[in-house]
Amino acid sequence: MRRKKNRSRPKNEQGVVITLVAVFMLGVIGAMAALSIDVVTLYTARSEAQLAADAAALAGARVLANSGMTSASNSTLGGNAVPLAMAVATQVAASSTVGGRTLNPGASPCVAGQEICVNIVQTGVDFVANPQVTVQVQRTDLPTFFARIWGTTQIKVAASATAEAYNPTSLAGTGGGPGLPIAPMCVKPWLLPNMDPSNPGNPIFVAASGALAPTTTNLLGYITPAAPGSTRLRADCTTNCAGPAAPQTWRYYPGDPADFPPPSASSVAGSAGFANPNYQLSIAGCVQTPIACNATVHVYVANADANLDTEAGTAVNTLTHATAAANSGDSVDATAGSPPGGNEPFQLLAGTENPIVQSGAMASGTQVVVSDSLVTVPVIDTAAPNWPGNYPAVQIIGFVQLFLNPTGVEAPFSGHMHAQVINLVGCGDGTGGVPAAPPAILGNGSSAVAVRLIHP
Repeated sequence: MRRKKNRSRPKNEQGVVITLVAVFMLGVIGAMAALSIDVVTLYTARSEAQLAADAAALAGARVLANSGMTSASNSTLGGNAVPLAMAVATQVAASSTVGGRTLNPGASPCVAGQEICVNIVQTGVDFVANPQVTVQVQRTDLPTFFARIWGTTQIKVAASATAEAYNPTSLAGTGGGPGLPIAPMCVKPWLLPNMDPSNPGNPIFVAASGALAPTTTNLLGYITPAAPGSTRLRADCTTNCAGPAAPQTWRYYPGDPADFPPPSASSVAGSAGFANPNYQLSIAGCVQTPIACNATVHVYVANADANLDTEAGTAVNTLTHATAAANSGDSVDATAGSPPGGNEPFQLLAGTENPIVQSGAMASGTQVVVSDSLVTVPVIDTAAPNWPGNYPAVQIIGFVQLFLNPTGVEAPFSGHMHAQVINLVGCGDGTGGVPAAPPAILGNGSSAVAVRLIHP
């Protein structure tokens, strides 16, 4: 009988495989953790680069929108606005942080490898009405951590964005745009008759096509007389708007609060003493409801307020931060050679009461891209047979962008307001027929000229 031999097992082998697997997994997890540092760094820097490009492109397009070039009859003003827009876009990009440091502006025109490149194409029929700003940013020296194992010490991140200033009035030089009309926010509740103050007896827009009237050659840059007079911006009716009152140049009808719902009082600084809160809040604050081209709105026939002009003036002074002191509110640079009569872009200057100046972050007199004094006002069709047959329902056929209190001094107690025309936007569709109904381009912000990103 053969005995079974017991095979001896090596001592202490139990659990060795598990230990090896654990050590291996620890190494894998460590490598993945190290690699994740590079991945997170890359994606964070990529997001920062895209934000920088977006902000710079929008800022450049905003300069072009507020320069008046999209409402000009030729490209001369636009060409003069381009260097300013490029400088602002470059400045915004250069103030952005990508991968832990700010970007270097570089040269203009762009050369290969520089970190910021701004381009505005000045050719083509759409340049004036639909200028586009493209900004490219990059960093080629973003440091790596784990990737150094493979000899990669630096990686590249880049981003690009294109923004446009869109005015359907004269897109492609057709007198009306083939694209959609616009629907700005923060529109003021003043319904202006379609009457050109710079050329009495003529309209601002051709109601049928939404194009600028051929006679509207001096309205861009038009500024109301310094002394109170018939052409100053004021209400056409106060105690009785149910008449209707006969349309008069530069005299508006109050908009119905149902169409222009006021913001909350808490959102408007200095509104505590308003005597007519709903009306004044919708002037001094932002009406959040977009007001679309070609939309029907209503005159506030229930209004019976003999102090409507004074209340509007008070609200305007609250909005513009203007007082009786010179340059207290923001102003339009009167020495810049802007329209009418000049081909330089409008340049806006910060006043001493501008909140940013008050905070110490900016000096008064500094050139600014946007201003609370810039407002959008709808223009309504008051021609027969629409008027007065459809009163108080009226159709918006365009917008004017006005700079209120353009000298930086408050509106007079009478509420007959000083204003300058910065942009003209009709509701055209380029067909020569009835303009298209909403939907419309909302754009970015409250400007009558829509500013929006179109790429990416």
